[in-house]
Amino acid sequence: MDEEAIGKAIGGKAAAAKLSPEDRKERASKAASARWKKHKEEVMVKDNKISTLVSVMPTQGVASKQGVLELGIQNQIEIDGIGMGVLSDGTAFLTGRGLARLCGVRQAQVQSITDEWLNNTQTPRMIKIHEILQAHAVQVDAPYIAIRQRSGIFYAYPDLVCLAVLEYYAFDAGTNIKEIAKKNYRLLAGKALRDFIYTQVGYDPSYTIPDVWRQFHDRVSLTYNSVPKGYFGIFKEMSDMIVTLGHAGLPIDSSFVPDISVGQHWSKYWAANDLQAQYGERIKFEHNYPNYFPQAESNPQEPWCYPEHALGVFRGWLRDEYIGQGKFKNYLENKIKQKQLPVSFAQLAISAYGIKDE
Repeated sequence: MDEEAIGKAIGGKAAAAKLSPEDRKERASKAASARWKKHKEEVMVKDNKISTLVSVMPTQGVASKQGVLELGIQNQIEIDGIGMGVLSDGTAFLTGRGLARLCGVRQAQVQSITDEWLNNTQTPRMIKIHEILQAHAVQVDAPYIAIRQRSGIFYAYPDLVCLAVLEYYAFDAGTNIKEIAKKNYRLLAGKALRDFIYTQVGYDPSYTIPDVWRQFHDRVSLTYNSVPKGYFGIFKEMSDMIVTLGHAGLPIDSSFVPDISVGQHWSKYWAANDLQAQYGERIKFEHNYPNYFPQAESNPQEPWCYPEHALGVFRGWLRDEYIGQGKFKNYLENKIKQKQLPVSFAQLAISAYGIKDE
């Protein structure tokens, strides 16, 4: 890949030409270190650590069933022979062939690095690459993330790993130092590689999960498939209400947890009408709030879940009694009295559901 393919470096070419090779390396390393630090901090956001992503990978270079992550490829493209993309969790990656081309080496060299890495072979090359990663406080157990696809296993090399390999071929490979690696490293060090990949594949991480939905998303992630088969849980059944209110402009956060109120009222209705005699016993299940929720202090919660055969009854009750007979409105008004919700919140909610404000 040349400069035209990835954009031009900013200034300094004439001054850099006057520096010795050692001075140029030191200058490039210092500049890149600052970008690496910022990049690392941003990558760690959302608990999306590369070490977490690849720690379950196989150690012998063969993708085992246990070592394959259940991720997908969000976007993927190939530019000038360099395959790149973004995984469903936001990780930017290059293919092995793309990494080789970026470094100016044959693909067999990347495969050789991969084999040495997975087999813990302490060659001078691997020692140096690990030193580069450690210098930037990055620790990974494998050079790639294996993704299961219909056509087989796909190997994605995360951008942090790619940068370490690129730095090696730019400055530390001895007689195998590549000028194209130097050029690309100066352009792509730090977060520049990730940003470049995001731009080329049309991925915008800031719009993946808008802030207004972040806490709702985190709760859904923790409760996914937690309800036993054959039963339904209140929170999942409340999702359409929460989405409706979110679209109406209401902030969906830890101060707005209507499923607690709904669960309490439905539980009383269930017992008062002896619905277990018709639909079977309800049971407890484990439910957790995200650790930054105030409610998380009492994790794990043990709410009731109910037989699926009673789902239609619950939905009718939610519409006609909980919302229609004012229980939802009372919930909002109590939150306002406790100063946990603003008055405007209740007004938006009442308007979204067409509730008469008496």
